[in-house]
Amino acid sequence: MSTLPSLWPLIGIGIVVIGFALRANPLAVVVAAAFGSGLGAGLSVPEVVAALGKAFHQNRYVSVPWITLPVIGLMERAGLQEQAAALIARTRAATTCRILLIYLGFRQITAALGLTQIAGHAQTVRPLLAPMTEAAATRDNPTISEDGRNKVKAMAAATDNVGIFFGEDIFLAIASILLIKGFLESAGIIVQPLQLSVWAIPTALAAFAVHGGRLLRMKP
Repeated sequence: MSTLPSLWPLIGIGIVVIGFALRANPLAVVVAAAFGSGLGAGLSVPEVVAALGKAFHQNRYVSVPWITLPVIGLMERAGLQEQAAALIARTRAATTCRILLIYLGFRQITAALGLTQIAGHAQTVRPLLAPMTEAAATRDNPTISEDGRNKVKAMAAATDNVGIFFGEDIFLAIASILLIKGFLESAGIIVQPLQLSVWAIPTALAAFAVHGGRLLRMKP
């Protein structure tokens, strides 16, 4: 009898790759991948459903931010994006670079305080930040191309990513700090979470400087 491990549980990875390549519904793809891996591992359908339910129950706090999405949707329908764009269009001092620099600092500081869910792509970038930066770019350059608009919106999303990624490690009680601590301990390196947080500050400042430089050089 072969002692090689079965590769059937890895079928879920293939389902994810194919599903996303076909641009299928992400939720359906993830559920199908879970069932594919579960059945490939020899679990029955009820056991897979039970495992999904247990995982959802243990990590239900992760889904709390999604409760705000219906509220954001209603605000967008009522003209949130249009009002944000109109406000920026009337404010000459609010350039694309300045808006994104302020948001980058805000995102890093709040993430360093553990407020990682206070902003994000769904809550802030799409309904507010992207329309505001696009309006500023259009006001300053009326002939801006569609590629230029997309570049501005992409930079807005990137600014949020940089701010949260390099800011959250300053906060002690964050999963990434615990992950780093566990990894180092497995290699025989004993460090305290406070040490990791303190040494994350220079990295965050460097990230602000590098991304801030990109914003200053950006020409939509």
